[in-house]
Parts: sequence; C-alpha cells; structure tokens
Amino acid sequence: MSRLIERFLRYVKIDTQSNPNSKTFPSTDKQKNLSRQLVFELKEMGIKATLDDYGYVYAKIAGNVDTAPAIGFIAHVDTSFDAPGYPVNPRIIKNYQGEKIVLNQDLSMEPSSFLSLNRVIGQDIIVTDGNTLLGADNKCGVAEIMELAAYFMENPDEPHGDVYICFTPDEEIGRGTDYFNHDWFKADFAYTADGGEVGGIEYENFNAASASVKCIGKSIHPGSAKNKLVNAQHLGIEFHRMLPRFLDPANTEGYEGFNHLSSFNGSVEEASLHYIIRNHSKELFKKQKETFVRIKDYLNDLYGYNAIEVEIKDSYYNMYEVLKDHMHIIDLAEKAIKSVGVVPYTDPIRGGTDGARLTFEGLLCPNLGTGAYQFHGRFEFASIQQMEKAVEILIAIVKIAAQKK
Repeated sequence: MSRLIERFLRYVKIDTQSNPNSKTFPSTDKQKNLSRQLVFELKEMGIKATLDDYGYVYAKIAGNVDTAPAIGFIAHVDTSFDAPGYPVNPRIIKNYQGEKIVLNQDLSMEPSSFLSLNRVIGQDIIVTDGNTLLGADNKCGVAEIMELAAYFMENPDEPHGDVYICFTPDEEIGRGTDYFNHDWFKADFAYTADGGEVGGIEYENFNAASASVKCIGKSIHPGSAKNKLVNAQHLGIEFHRMLPRFLDPANTEGYEGFNHLSSFNGSVEEASLHYIIRNHSKELFKKQKETFVRIKDYLNDLYGYNAIEVEIKDSYYNMYEVLKDHMHIIDLAEKAIKSVGVVPYTDPIRGGTDGARLTFEGLLCPNLGTGAYQFHGRFEFASIQQMEKAVEILIAIVKIAAQKK
C-alpha cells in the first residue's frame, strides 16, 4: 500500500465532523485532533508547521527559484454533518469491474443507479461500510497535499517557488475562512484540493445565501379557535408552497439555481424554516432573495399582522467574477494536468469551497479534483489511482510554474 493511501486511511478514522449549530470556532474541538496529527507529520518532514488557536494549520516550504510564483495549496479537515462521521471503517475494492457493491446488509450501490461508479471501472476504490460517510471530502485533498509536501522535502533540488500550505476547519458549515491568516499566507495565488474526479478545474461556483424564516402564530384553544387561530406551522407550509417549485434542488442541475429547505421546526405559536439559496447568475440570485421578501410581505398583508419575518445573509459569491481576469492560474493547472496524462475538464461547482471566499478576499483560488465521488453520504468513495494522479498534478503545478520563461 502506498504512503498516500496509508495517510488517507489514517486520516479518515479521525472524527472531524463540524457542527453548524455550534457557537464556537472551530465548531468542534475534535477537528484539531487531525490538525495536530498533520502538524506532527509536517514537522517530521522537516517543515516548520503551526496550529493556531482557531484550528488552522499553516506550513511553508521555502522556494529555490526566486523568479517562481509563490503557490498555495488548501484543504479542509472537517467532514460533513449530513451523515454519521464516526467510526469510519474504509474498505478497498481492488480492480473494480462494475459489480454491485454491498456496503452492509442494508445498503449497496451499482453503476446503474450510481453512475459515477462507471468512471472508476478497472480502478482500485475505497468505500465505506455503509454506516458512515468516508471523509474523502476533504481528506483526499489533505492526504494529497501532504504528499506534495513530502515530495519537495525529499527532492530539495527540484526547482520550485515558495509553497504555502493551509488546512482549514469548518469549511462544511461555510466558516472555513473566517479567521484565515492572510498576513502570513503570502502566496501569489492558490488552489483548493477539494473537487471530485481527477483532472477537474473548478472556477465557477454558486452565489450563496442563507435564509431564516420565522413564523409567528396566534395560539387559541382548538375548541374555540374558529376565525381566531393562526397556526405558525401552517404559515410555514404556506410560505414554502409559494416558492417556485422549479427551484427545488430535486428539479435542478448544471447552472440552475435552487432554494433548499434544510430544516423546518415549530409549534402552533412559532415555527422556523431555514433555507440555502444558490445561483450561478448574480442577477437570478438577487431575484431569488427578493422572492423571499415578496412572499413575506404578501402573507403579512394577508393576515393583517407581522406573521412572517425573513432574515437573509449572503455566504459567498461566484469566484468566476474575479478569476475571469486571471485565467493564467487556470491555464497553469490545465498544463499540469495534461503533463501527467490526464484530460482536464471544467464544471460549475453546485456548491462552494473555501476558495470562493478566499478569491473575494484577495487570494485567487480555484479548485482541483481529488479523485473522490458522492460526497457527504454513506455512498462516498475514492479512487486510489486518481488520488495518485492528483498528487502528480499538484507537484507538476509547482514545477511548471518554476520553469524559466
């Protein structure tokens, strides 16, 4: 088994789920368990690495080519809260040939239903036991960046510029760059290793916002409720039904945006609905947010009091709006991907990464494929051969950037 895969299997067994309801930063202290391990391993390589109070790991490999750009590589240590995250029991399937994969007595997957399995025929893949997610998002990226670091420490004469590394917490809950140290991380540009199939370069993502809808009812004993009772739960249902059905995420793909109801809780007196709002188009994104306000105003007018309150907060924006003027960063990644025998491709991200926020904060940062699939669930898996190619791509980016023009 390669060192890369040993790293990955070691990392996924460390519980690092983030918690969207936490008021602390990082949202869960257990994320630091992996971060401490990464600092230890980086120091063993001879790299000065630190873990700050916020849970960020920072490291730098000094360059030996003065004219080469300083390049950053970033991955997040936390895993999604959408599925159980511990204990992770990974299993390697050698030379997968398209057969049905039985994860456990209740769960299985096959290429006819899980089309991404068709992309890894003939490859060695790592799957879960069906009881948890795998953690390939983003521990594939973490392991690959660690191998990048090991390569340049073991080959100090290879021409390279400064290489900056950061492992972030809380990316899965949208807080991954809240305390990112731009004053220390002096890369000219960076890449997040947080994508899917190897060869992918992602530089378009959703504009994103969250919406909190509060419904205030009028509670009256049901025995004497006629013409007086207003059930807050019914208000919530009415509000949701007034949103466009074609913007339900189950009905969208590609560049199409959506309004996703992520939670609905309540009683007769008060109910709350939480949404995430997404669209690649800045104009359509604005219209989606305006629709929430229009529905609120309509229902308040209909019921004759402030029955609905809406709070909308922007989360991140489409990094293409910035990167379109700096396509040399994309060109470098394409050249590196081709140099290792992989065909590059681009897809719009139907989500976001730390790189989206970092780009708007001044650190240009597209996203690269890691060889992982079906994020955030029990059917998550990763390709060993693709992970190995992902490491080669990261190394090639640094080496190509250091070549004399």
